[in-house]
Amino acid sequence: MARRRLLLLLKPFDVFQFGQSGGASPITVPQAFRYLDNRRKVHKDAINFCQDILRKKSNIDWEPILRTNLSQPIRNFDLVVTVGGDGTLLQASHFLDDSIPVLGVNSDPTQVKEVLDDILAGQKLPSNLSRISLSVNSQPLSSYALNDVLIADPCPATVSRFSFRIQRDGESCGPLVNCRSSGLRVSTAAGSTAAMLSAGGFAMPVLSEDLQYMVREPISPGAEIRLMHGIIKSDQSMKASWFSKKGVIYIDGSHVFHSIQHGDSIELSSKAPSLKVFLP
Repeated sequence: MARRRLLLLLKPFDVFQFGQSGGASPITVPQAFRYLDNRRKVHKDAINFCQDILRKKSNIDWEPILRTNLSQPIRNFDLVVTVGGDGTLLQASHFLDDSIPVLGVNSDPTQVKEVLDDILAGQKLPSNLSRISLSVNSQPLSSYALNDVLIADPCPATVSRFSFRIQRDGESCGPLVNCRSSGLRVSTAAGSTAAMLSAGGFAMPVLSEDLQYMVREPISPGAEIRLMHGIIKSDQSMKASWFSKKGVIYIDGSHVFHSIQHGDSIELSSKAPSLKVFLP
């Protein structure tokens, strides 16, 4: 069997990072400290468990790295294993194209050995999860969204002004919708069970290539209320025009973002490279 190269991507967990106002003092509430210290120990045990498994694999060359140290696209690996939950897998996705599959491991990795054996033997194949491709003024952004995109004013209390329409092959296939609201959210199928569902959207089949969009808290939408929530089919895209002074495109949360300004044009679609993920 050919040797495989594996990247073990780890979530750091420091129980003392939640200090007081200066950030350097340890937690003084005993219950909170005990809870966080227990989570740290569970996470550390999960990391050790995974590393022990990999040390026994003679056909694997593996390299551990903290997710906070990721700064370049992941290349020259056959598999990425993330240890730390959804946030770690999300961060990995921003550095992966569709050529390297990823396996997510949470803090209960008891099934990792069996799953890894099946993957290496070719008995378990990854699923393709759709991601959101974005461009601003026809310039593609380097990050793809695995969960969702939020376009809004940098201040959440400020009204966002924008318009959008659905198009296919550059031609309009829906009406122009003008909005004053708290912003616009677009989710993938994988992300439809997160913020989108909490806001009143619906869960989508995880392997769907469609996107779901929702205008957040529209102001006096009138007859256009039916257009404030809908689907962007896999062969369609959404083109939005931004009319507020400032704006931000948040990609999978607050850590990855792109600033926009009045007059900018944003295009979103599911034409991004898919993410290959080994699902449970």
